[in-house]
Amino acid sequence: MRRALSRHWPEYLMEAAGLGAFMLSACVFAALLEHPASPAHDAIASPLARRALMGIAMGLTAVGVVYSPWGKQSGAHLNPAVTLAYWRLGKIEPWDAAFYAVAQFVGGIAGVAVAIAALGAAVGHPSVHYVATAPGAGGPWVAFGVETAISLGLMTTVLVVSNTLAVARFTGLVAGALIALYITTVAPISGMSMNPARTTASALPAHMWTALWVYFAGPPLGMLLATEVYRRVLTAPVLCAKLHHQNSRRCIFRCAYPS
Repeated sequence: MRRALSRHWPEYLMEAAGLGAFMLSACVFAALLEHPASPAHDAIASPLARRALMGIAMGLTAVGVVYSPWGKQSGAHLNPAVTLAYWRLGKIEPWDAAFYAVAQFVGGIAGVAVAIAALGAAVGHPSVHYVATAPGAGGPWVAFGVETAISLGLMTTVLVVSNTLAVARFTGLVAGALIALYITTVAPISGMSMNPARTTASALPAHMWTALWVYFAGPPLGMLLATEVYRRVLTAPVLCAKLHHQNSRRCIFRCAYPS
């Protein structure tokens, strides 16, 4: 534990900062698009159009984090479920996985806290509600199914693209596009989390723990299923746990990426 912490603490901080930036962006764009006092909310009457813009904003935020210098070094998991999947694939040491998960939770909470400090009551308005995730009208079991399915889809896609050398550098772009698509289409059904740390970061200030199990069970299950699909159906090697590896930043993983 001490060895991992002393050697890899920069990557842990980078993971915390990455999800913190993502959550700050989520709060800012949610307030801009959904707060009734926002000019953007008045100008864009369609909820679907506002969701699409939110999806584009968050997809671009994710892309920015993946291709940032820190994202290139930490691997830009930003999600305990992603880290769990790479641990299951044998690409990350157990203590690194544990510290990554802790950092992701802390970073997400910090990102929402910064948004509250910067935007004040706007983040807590019922129309924004700290970008908290909750099941839609279909209830928690439908939300659980959706969270599992979209997590399976995202992780499978990331594994396929990142381990195909000809297109690996586009992994962040593909992941960002999927995030945009998922927010646009399934946010009313499940809240579109795919991430226990992301949900917790919003639930704390919102004091909203409705069906929290959905977001702690669905995303890890979906991403673990993706690892089984990849290993048993596609049977291709997993090179590394980074979403972007074609860079000069150090790699702390069990890496088999060609130099």
